[in-house]
Amino acid sequence: MHDSPAASTPYEVLGVSPSASNEELRRAYRLLLRQTHPDVGGNATKFHAVQIAWERVGSPENRAVYDRRRFGEPDLAQSADAYTAPAARGPATKSSLKTRMHGHPGGQARLRYLDLVREWAGRGTVIDDPYAPALIRSAPRPVRHCLAKALAEEATAQLVANLGIGFTAWHDIDTGGQTDKLDHIILGPAGLFGILSEDWGGQVQLRRGELVGDDLEADDRPIHQFEDAARSLTRALKVRFTALIVVLPDGALDEAVSLPKRGRRPMIIGIPRSRLVGVLRGGLAGMERGSFEKVFELRNTLQNGIRFVSA
Repeated sequence: MHDSPAASTPYEVLGVSPSASNEELRRAYRLLLRQTHPDVGGNATKFHAVQIAWERVGSPENRAVYDRRRFGEPDLAQSADAYTAPAARGPATKSSLKTRMHGHPGGQARLRYLDLVREWAGRGTVIDDPYAPALIRSAPRPVRHCLAKALAEEATAQLVANLGIGFTAWHDIDTGGQTDKLDHIILGPAGLFGILSEDWGGQVQLRRGELVGDDLEADDRPIHQFEDAARSLTRALKVRFTALIVVLPDGALDEAVSLPKRGRRPMIIGIPRSRLVGVLRGGLAGMERGSFEKVFELRNTLQNGIRFVSA
């Protein structure tokens, strides 16, 4: 989780400006330590995050090291290569036995990141490398989240690409109207799955049917928006999803979460990325697997009906 571009900086955790004095940092740390301590009813996760933040910038020496890396010194733990745009890849051939892949995973999120980072830097500012680690560290959280979102979608696509010739995947799907896009649709022997790939840079939990966390905005409703996007596509193409899957980085969830199927609305599950391949191959407990004929027919319907977002 700490490698995510969306992860909170120590200054964001402590609630101070990067230009705060050492005394302001110390006061903020002591206040948050009292507020988040589990012995007085605080949150253990937040308490731990405050301690980690203080370790990184609490002393003048550590703060100087962090700021040098933040503003330009290469970080040995995070290569800039991790943020560069993926190389173009042609469609899988029959001999490769790869998943049939369509669309551009992470394409819209990367374009959004590039737009936001240029807007943040200021009109007329020349940005030599929009993926330079120092630039990413300095950008506001909404900008960093766009890059983290793109990387999450690309990571999902990399896993899906190796499922095999029995699977077909579509990425960055336009759902029409006012709803969000669908990140991925995966069709295989275990069923038809809609997938949301996300990374907010920290842990989340399911509360009252919605994902919440310290790194989400108060009005964020990712599951609600995900459902709306899937419902729009269901109505347009007359197809039903076996399940909707929220894929998060390992460590973002303490355990897999689920919302049961309600009427015609499919089950929704939230899983760490390391479990995705198993779910797509084996399906869910008690779920019927589709016949080859149904999968073939559904693939034709989707291939003829799916449109992609502009990239």
